[in-house]
Amino acid sequence: MGKKFLIIAFISLTCSSCSLFQPSASKLYNRAIKAHSNYDAVIVPGVPFFEPTWSKVMQMRVAWAVHLYKKGIAKNLIMSGSSVYSPYIEGEIMKAYAITLGVPTEHIIVENKAEHSTENLWYGYLLAKSKEFNTIALATDPFQTRMTYRFGRRWLKPLKFLPVNLDTLRTLPHSDTMLIDYKPLKVENFASIVETQSKWYRLKGTLGLNIKHKKKQR
Repeated sequence: MGKKFLIIAFISLTCSSCSLFQPSASKLYNRAIKAHSNYDAVIVPGVPFFEPTWSKVMQMRVAWAVHLYKKGIAKNLIMSGSSVYSPYIEGEIMKAYAITLGVPTEHIIVENKAEHSTENLWYGYLLAKSKEFNTIALATDPFQTRMTYRFGRRWLKPLKFLPVNLDTLRTLPHSDTMLIDYKPLKVENFASIVETQSKWYRLKGTLGLNIKHKKKQR
């Protein structure tokens, strides 16, 4: 336990110090728009769904992604996330909400392997490349952007970042009471990640250390 504690402490300090020197959300967004005005695919990380309706965090991420699509900044949305803490595949739930908000189903792709934020980036990016998409970005809240930025810059060099603009978000249509037909999306024989993985294994997953055969994308 002593060795693990030291490793965790070192990782925490390293991540904290690195985040202090990261570009702001607005700078990242402006850089992304300057690089490409229209992305082939934008990855949207998932968040657990607890029936009967979506959380504030999911509202934020989906509403922002729909905004990027309607503005022509995103041609396609990759909704990323497995069934992790609840018996619903996060990507499928977000797809259903995005369709309700007006995005055509043919422009939404579900990535259903990711269990952690770093895996959202990794598996979402590889899925995008498998569809022969070339310009790819991540769209999420500023906090998660900051937490995943270092991983993205190390392993997914071409990936750009389109963080949520909170002022714009306030003007976008989304509601606590917006309903979807979630019952058909429920996973049978579900077991929470808390039951299937140890805390140490989950921490490694958060850091992207459980992704096998990583190769830097350039």
